[in-house]
Amino acid sequence: MATEPHHTPATGDIAGGDRRLGVAHDGRSNVRDDGGAHRGAHTVGKHAGHHTEAFRRRFWWCLLLSTPVVATSHMVMEWFGYELDFAGMDWIGPVFGSVIFFWGGWPFLEGGWREVKARRPGMMLLIAMAITVAYSASIATSLDAFDLDFWWELAALVTIMLLGHWQEMKALGQAQDALTALAALLPDEAERIGTGGSAEPVAIDDLRQGDVVLVRAGARVPADGEIVDGSAELDESMITGESKPVARDVGERVVAGTVSTDSAIRVLVDAVGDETALAGIQRLVAQAQSSQSRAQVLADRAAALLFYVATGAAAITAVVWVLLGDGDEAVTGAVTVLVISCPHALGLAIPLTTSISSALAARNGILVKDRLALERSRTVDAFLFDKTGTLTKGAHSVVGVAAAGVDESEVLRLAGGVESDSEHPLARAIVAAAAERSGAAAAVGFRSITGRGVEATIEGAAYAVGGPALLRERSLDQPAQLADWAQGWRDRGAAVLYLVRDRRIIGGLALEDEIRPEARAAIDDLHAMGRRVVMITGDARQVADAVADDLGVDEVFAEVLPEDKSAKVAELQARGLEVAMVGDGVNDAPALARADVGIAIGAGTDVAIESAGLILAGSDPRAVTGIIRLSKAAYRKSLQNLWWAAGYNVVAIPLAAGALRWAGITMPPALAAVLMSVSTIVVALNAQLLRRVELRGPALDQRGT
Repeated sequence: MATEPHHTPATGDIAGGDRRLGVAHDGRSNVRDDGGAHRGAHTVGKHAGHHTEAFRRRFWWCLLLSTPVVATSHMVMEWFGYELDFAGMDWIGPVFGSVIFFWGGWPFLEGGWREVKARRPGMMLLIAMAITVAYSASIATSLDAFDLDFWWELAALVTIMLLGHWQEMKALGQAQDALTALAALLPDEAERIGTGGSAEPVAIDDLRQGDVVLVRAGARVPADGEIVDGSAELDESMITGESKPVARDVGERVVAGTVSTDSAIRVLVDAVGDETALAGIQRLVAQAQSSQSRAQVLADRAAALLFYVATGAAAITAVVWVLLGDGDEAVTGAVTVLVISCPHALGLAIPLTTSISSALAARNGILVKDRLALERSRTVDAFLFDKTGTLTKGAHSVVGVAAAGVDESEVLRLAGGVESDSEHPLARAIVAAAAERSGAAAAVGFRSITGRGVEATIEGAAYAVGGPALLRERSLDQPAQLADWAQGWRDRGAAVLYLVRDRRIIGGLALEDEIRPEARAAIDDLHAMGRRVVMITGDARQVADAVADDLGVDEVFAEVLPEDKSAKVAELQARGLEVAMVGDGVNDAPALARADVGIAIGAGTDVAIESAGLILAGSDPRAVTGIIRLSKAAYRKSLQNLWWAAGYNVVAIPLAAGALRWAGITMPPALAAVLMSVSTIVVALNAQLLRRVELRGPALDQRGT
């Protein structure tokens, strides 16, 4: 089974811009944002038409306009003991304040109106209500209807809100830089081999299927394809998360964005643009960053509830202070309550955690297709692994050599020579083993013996390699020293071949589907985490048991028909276990879909990948433990952010309403805006700590959250 990442069909919505990866020419992701990534607390179209740069620009202009408004406030002058008096000073507040309200506050007013039309009140409506009440009170003060010095409060309120939203969008943008980083993995140009055999530079967008490109040492592969000339060690870490370079030779696939570290190769392009594996990865990252989890649903409900709580608290505050005969405090208190309770941090708590965890997963070769699957992974009790292609390589290798009258290395050398011209998978395994250990002998006169084996001449002697059918045809008996050895391997389900010289058996070779060296470490880590490991396969019981014994698997389902794999998942679930299925084949798709969490090995089929919620870009099963670590860390950060974002309102709202005014403790609206922004910063910084999570660290017993 090849280990290159498999192309994943489009699942996101990439629009326009750079055709390579759906990234606009200004570097922003063109993944459509119509509220998907900012549902509920972020509300429908919260930032529609307003980008990070727009908030930055409005903030700096409003800060500039706010400075004279604050400086000419009589309240501020009284606080700091200075006086200003010049012609037209009384017009600074109304004129500059109106500009700040209508231009600087427009994103909030527009967002609030969108929430009203969508019947989904949230943060933007709260802010719109707060600044509208503040503006109305300021106008009324200028008309002598109130005795409030409120223009400076309005200016400071809008400016601080713009700062908070600018920083929020900046934080989200930084988390979503994974998309831009993936686009940056592709070179701007490729060297296409022309009709004359010379390399000519062409734009990456001009490549087509069937083109042959030259990838020099140290250069990135510009498109998916197959090596047609040369061999190289490729750095595939940006795709699979594995830092060790992988040897690739003629006939093997390479993917766009990987780096040829040591030599030049020529690649026949078979996928470009949105059809490359890299583009598929980017779509999955974008989809994961915009998908909802249970924590997001909780945040949405909390934000909606907070709107009604805040509106009710503001109304009660206004009524109470009016009844107490303090109309100024009624306005101030109502505005302060609306400001302090804005679910700003609540709206950022989950989307930022989602973005960072999805990007972190992608950098470690874990592609999150369904956020809910990642969230559930922390509570999975049993991991059900398909054997072939997941715990094993899906290809035979020589696992045992026996000799009768010659050295074992000589058996391997001679058998490798006899099989050197054969295309049979077992022959390829023998030749590979011979090349690795002793080198294959030079053979001539190769001939295939249909159904029995092959034969050739080496150094003037006739040799043959075959199984029991060859021995029966030639009426050959095994030497005593080989009989027990062969039976032991056959009891494990291994294939046993014999090396025959003239009329005598001189050696034997045992071949098995090779266990991935990483599989043992993965299972040990899962056991250390308190998880149960189950293996499922269609192979015979003795083959399955041999692999299970080698790996230390807890339970084995053997001789399972493809259509029955889903039933085995249901059987485990009926025991009260939460089950994660890890597989890579077409016949794994129903089981992947039936499991609580479906994890597809990235080298597998499109069908398996479509049925899974999580995809391993490489074929290293150790990444499964990384999923658990990330799931726990992301869930923990989400809950911490939710508790902080919603919890501080329990103290803040009564304080903003003036409950402690009798003790001399008050909170003006501008201070409420500062505290609200501080809470947002705390949430953002806490989410950033996710970047410290080590997905490939040592396993610890950390069941639960």
